[in-house]
Amino acid sequence: MSQAPAIVRHTSGDRPAAGEVRIAACQYGVTTDVEANLATAMRMIDLAATEKPDVIMTPEFVNHVSWYDDRDQAWERAITLDGPWITSVGAKAREHNVWILINGIVRRENGRLTGTNMMFNPQGELVAQSSKQVLMGSERLHFDAGNEITPLVETPFGLTGMYSCMDGVIAETPRSLAVRGARVLLNTLNSFAPDEASLHVPVRAAENKVWVISANKVDYLVNEGPREMVSKALNTPVETLLGAGESMVVDPLGNIVATAPLRGEAVLVVDIDPTLGDNKKRPDGTDVMAARRPSVYAPMAQAPTGRKAGAGAAVLQTAVVQTAADGEAAIAEASAEVTSAIAGGAELIVLPELFCFDGGVVDSSLSSDAIQERGDAAIAALTAAIGDSNAQVVTSLPRGAAHVGVVIAKSGVVGQQKQIHQIARHAGWVSDLGDAIEAIELSWGRLVVIVGDDAIFPETFRLAALKDADVAAVPFDVQEKWELVHGLKERAAENRINIAAASRANSVGGSCFVPLTSNFGMWRPDRAEPFNGVISAPDTVEPTSKTGVTIVELRPAEAVNRMVTRDTDLVDGRPWELLEPLVTAQQ
Repeated sequence: MSQAPAIVRHTSGDRPAAGEVRIAACQYGVTTDVEANLATAMRMIDLAATEKPDVIMTPEFVNHVSWYDDRDQAWERAITLDGPWITSVGAKAREHNVWILINGIVRRENGRLTGTNMMFNPQGELVAQSSKQVLMGSERLHFDAGNEITPLVETPFGLTGMYSCMDGVIAETPRSLAVRGARVLLNTLNSFAPDEASLHVPVRAAENKVWVISANKVDYLVNEGPREMVSKALNTPVETLLGAGESMVVDPLGNIVATAPLRGEAVLVVDIDPTLGDNKKRPDGTDVMAARRPSVYAPMAQAPTGRKAGAGAAVLQTAVVQTAADGEAAIAEASAEVTSAIAGGAELIVLPELFCFDGGVVDSSLSSDAIQERGDAAIAALTAAIGDSNAQVVTSLPRGAAHVGVVIAKSGVVGQQKQIHQIARHAGWVSDLGDAIEAIELSWGRLVVIVGDDAIFPETFRLAALKDADVAAVPFDVQEKWELVHGLKERAAENRINIAAASRANSVGGSCFVPLTSNFGMWRPDRAEPFNGVISAPDTVEPTSKTGVTIVELRPAEAVNRMVTRDTDLVDGRPWELLEPLVTAQQ
């Protein structure tokens, strides 16, 4: 006899407190038996309903295990909009007076097959559908990608968005929901990947400052017949093909509020305050939505052209320097550390933003001439520290009314990048913003400089990927914990860019590296290690000291490989035709 589903509660009591919404995420597995899967869905919905939720959601692909012999089989076993799935779920919504979200493969009158989220209101009406925009691997053999901009659902608790699995492994689909005002995002999953829970789910909450609730599968995601074949082809234990569970609720600060078990059926029940998703402010007062630059993001909505640049160097010795001194004293300290880094073999060295100003903040009492002279002195000193070496040093400085990332070599400044977003803590002196991300061709590959808080905007790094960047140098000042735990790691993962980010150490964190790995790509024949289920998450490296030099090996050549699985390119696979919300100013 199978074990009873676990009930995991993070609730206020028998009923949610005033202003709160109770959401129940059902976690379970399915088989090739469509009728049995419908019965399982009804059983799990009934169980969730005993917790008196306002919303019940299921995992992705609940009508059938996600592996099919061919498209004809997928068509035959799909949900029809006039069939028993719709009738049964609608009846449950009425019976329990609850909103219900299910996901399955839907047969369309025009011959299309889509993986679709379907939302029912408490009257049992199917009120919204959102079809998966980014298909992954074998899904592309049988299904059709969504071809409409994902709608928002008007609910009594505010605008709610829905997306599925691979749609959340890159930023565009959840971002397009958030910029249109979603407070809550519901993420249906059919995933064996542990990095869904460790990275891809929580980062979408933090970067958009919304609630994200995910419901994932357990049990095998490949049916028994082809299971051993798939296991051998991926060079992985068959257990890797089990759904990874860990359905979760993440708050708008990126904090994981509650998580379901890794294995076994479960209902995750959480009370949330949806109004927390209305606050888009950073600690310094920057509104992350108001600061967006939609017109700058236009290349994201243009047809992919593929990577044009060749591979960079196999390895690049890269350093970050964390300084403790302030003002002019920081120039001398940083110069000495640059000399030390070069002696240690570093070819690229990154300093924190505005490293030569007290606390990394430009004092408004300084005259414009004094600010400029400080920056000039920093450039001269760093150029001298480079000496005759071929190293480059990256930091940011005030240049007129712009916050500018500078690339310094033995000949002086060889590249500049203006910050492209207006940031509250720089508002007193920055009025000149950049309008594009530019790549600099160097001997080891293509470098982009992401200036300061430009790093928190997912669009910035996507623009860098479209410039065929191999490495991003990020002189910044870390403000929130999620930037280091999830943010920079996700930017490297979803764009396939190595990152070296330098910040003054503070109570939140400091600098970090994200080197790309040669283990990326599920079907890659030259993987250094067997496939372990991780989709795309690389490892991060943080300095062990709050000051001084840390050197890490980055891998520029790995940036050319963007194929997460067969026919699924993380950059060119973005749903570019559906990105009007990202490149159009919101009212």
